[in-house]
Parts: sequence; C-alpha cells; structure tokens
Amino acid sequence: MEKEKSLTQNVIISIVVQLVSLLVSFIVSFLVPKFIDEYQYAYWQTYILYVGYVGVLHFGLLDGIVLRYSQYDYDQLDKARIRSQFKILLGSTSAMAFAAVLVGSLLTGGISRTTVLFVAIGIVTKNLVTYNSYTFQITNRISKYAVLTITQRMSYGLIAVLLLLLRVNRFEFYCIAELSGDVVGIVLSRFFNKGMYFGKSLTLREAFRECRINVSSGIILMFANWSAMLLGELAKMIVQWHWDELTFGKVSFSFSLSNLFLTFISAVSVVLFPQLKRTEQDKLPDIYKSIRNVISPLLFVTMLVYYPGCLILEKFLPKYSQSLIYLGLLLPIIIFTSKVSLLTNNYLKAYRKEKDMLRVNILSSVFGAVSFAVSAYIFDNLTALLVCVVLSNLIKSVLSERAVEQEIGIRFTKDHLIETAMTAAFILYTNFLPRWVACAAYALTLAVYLAYYRKAISAVIQPVFHRIRSRK
Repeated sequence: MEKEKSLTQNVIISIVVQLVSLLVSFIVSFLVPKFIDEYQYAYWQTYILYVGYVGVLHFGLLDGIVLRYSQYDYDQLDKARIRSQFKILLGSTSAMAFAAVLVGSLLTGGISRTTVLFVAIGIVTKNLVTYNSYTFQITNRISKYAVLTITQRMSYGLIAVLLLLLRVNRFEFYCIAELSGDVVGIVLSRFFNKGMYFGKSLTLREAFRECRINVSSGIILMFANWSAMLLGELAKMIVQWHWDELTFGKVSFSFSLSNLFLTFISAVSVVLFPQLKRTEQDKLPDIYKSIRNVISPLLFVTMLVYYPGCLILEKFLPKYSQSLIYLGLLLPIIIFTSKVSLLTNNYLKAYRKEKDMLRVNILSSVFGAVSFAVSAYIFDNLTALLVCVVLSNLIKSVLSERAVEQEIGIRFTKDHLIETAMTAAFILYTNFLPRWVACAAYALTLAVYLAYYRKAISAVIQPVFHRIRSRK
C-alpha cells in the first residue's frame, strides 16, 4: 500500500513537472517562430538538432550508474564511488568541449562556427544536468528531480520570453537562453545533491576501474536509447542536408509539435523504471498489460486534437501552414514512441535485456537511414521521408514489444495489426480528405476502436474509480 501511494505521488509530481515543461515548450515552439524570422529559426533549430546528441559523450557512464544503483535509496549509496564518477565526467566533457571549440575554430566560420561553440558548451552542461537528473531518479527523490527540472525549464522559458519582449531576432541569444537554463539547474542541484559532488572519493585507480565497469554496463543501454532517438533526428539531418534551410525549419517545427504530445508520457516514464526495479517479477506481466490497455487508446484519442489544433495554428502562425501538413504525416509516431519510452524500454531494462534493446534499435535505425536516404536522394520526396519516419518507429515498437513478450509470456499480435490500421487510417484521412471530413472519418474509426477495446479499458479504469470512492 505504501509503495502504491509512493508511486502515485511520484507520478503526480512528475506530471506537474511536465506541465511546466509543456508551458516552456509552448513558448519556444509557438512564440519564438512567430516573432523571429524563418532563417533565424532554422539556424536555432540546427543548434537544437546537434546539441541533442552531446549526451552520448558520457559513453554509457551515467546509464551504467542507473542500471547498477537504481535499487538503492540515497542514504544507502556509496557516495564516494558516485562522486569519483562525477569528477571523471566533468573532466572528460570539459576536455571534449575544448577540443570541439578548437576544431570548430579551425574548420568552420560564420554561423557554423557560432553553432559549434554553443554545442561545445552544451557538451558540459547537458551531461551535468543528466548526471543530477539520473541521481535524483535512481534514488527515488522525485521531488528533487522535479525542482531541478522546473527550475531549469522555467529559467529557459523566462529568458526566452524576455528576448521576445525585447524583439531580439538573433538565434544566438536563444541558444544562450537554453544553455542558461542548464547552468541554473546545475547550480541548484549543488544544494540538493551535495553528497554527489563533494567529499571523499575513490583513488584515481579505483575511480577509473569503477568507470570501466559503469561504461561496460551502460554503453549498450546508452546506444539503445540514443539509437532510438536517432530515427527522428536522422530524418531532420537529411532534410537539412538535402533541402533548403526554410524547409528544414518547417519540418523541425512539425517535429517540435509532435514532441509536445509526448510530454505526459515522459512524466510517467521518469518514475516507472525505479518502481519496476523494486517490484516482484511475477507481477510485471499484469502491470504491463494494464498500462498498455490504457496508453494506446488514450494516445489515439489525443490525435483528435490535431484537427481543431490546425485551425488555431493557421491563424496564429500562417507562415508555418505547410508544417501542419507535415505534422499530419508525423503525428502517429506518438503512438509508437510513447509505447517504447514508457513500456518496452523500461521493461527491457528491468529484465536487463539491454542487448535486445540495442538490437531492435539498430535494425530500426538501419531501416530508417536507408529509407530516408532513398526518399531524399533518389526520389527527392519529402512526404515519403516523413512516412518512413512513422514506419521506422512502428517497426521499432513492434520489435521491442516482441522482445518483452518473450519475458512476460503475453502476445499482442492482434493489437499490433489494429494499431497499424488506425495509424494508416489517420494518415490517409488527413492527407486525402478535406480537414473536417477527415476529422469526422477519424472520429468514427476511433469510436469503433474504443468500442472494441471497451472491456479492456474498463478493467483498468474501474478499480481506480473504486479506490478513489473508497478514500472519500
């Protein structure tokens, strides 16, 4: 009962965090492109694209800490051991940042050199934020994680609003705003996370031995996670390389909008893995089935927001109306990305199946890379490329769920087929029918889908309502 209450509290705290993140994402996704010109927005999105990858430069060190220490509370941790890893992380990322600035100064110029400089700073700040975020999460200090994330995101958002009020039209200042949020979060974490920074550490030799163990444990998980992210980012890279800057900016805007839908899924995902590590394995299959029976219907319902949302966005951001067409192709990725982020990845980590995660992500990433390149360089077709993004995420979702099925002994083949049909219906309706006809057609299809799954949905929701009533 106490464990259940703790999980509920952690989910509520994380949802509050994600509400703040949603507010900031709204500011940067909707207000910034409205008030700065399209080229500056495209340059800013280029920075966002590449700084998103600097987290790979801890080479699995932080993922190893997550895998090896998620079952411990804060007071139980060997802090000297963790502190030694922080010092290695700080030293290595600082060295890589310096090298990036040096190489960038020699090989690039103008806007590219400026972008490299900001990305180099991000090598340090992003990895330190991740270090703090992970140590809060693995020790189940979700309230501290919440304060870190809210402070970081609010600082970023407030600085961005100030820049907009001052009518700043240069992308460099928005890069500084984003990095400033990281710095504020790191400084604040120094007070909440003192035991992870300061005090006695391992000897240098022991620290590097511990680092080697963490990296060997975590590098597969890290590559699995980052190769998962690679699908969308690789698609954006190919758009940037093959098409012009304005097209890249509009496609990036569509990806930003689709990411807004994933906000609340991230909220639950943050707290789920440590709870799974603390749960008896014989209970995991039922938990998986219950969450799955809610998340897929909820996301298909959420996709209805696309139709009225387009009407609002066309009025607010008319210069990005083309992005809404791209969004109609991309939006179904929320179904498959959410399932992987919330369910299959957390379960595969709980069962220590990182190699299966990596295998699935490599296969889907190879398919994505080939299909994106063919769409761009052979057919010169942006629509085909975006459809391949959805297809790649579908393949990844099905393959990763197959790996989980082997552990929990439950099959979801019929569900995969139905979800694929729902996705195809949404894309076809959205791209070949007038908008409100498409909305009506999708709503009708959704009603049939919900009616088919009504018993499974009810079996999960009714106990929750009964519990709420009993408490009253």
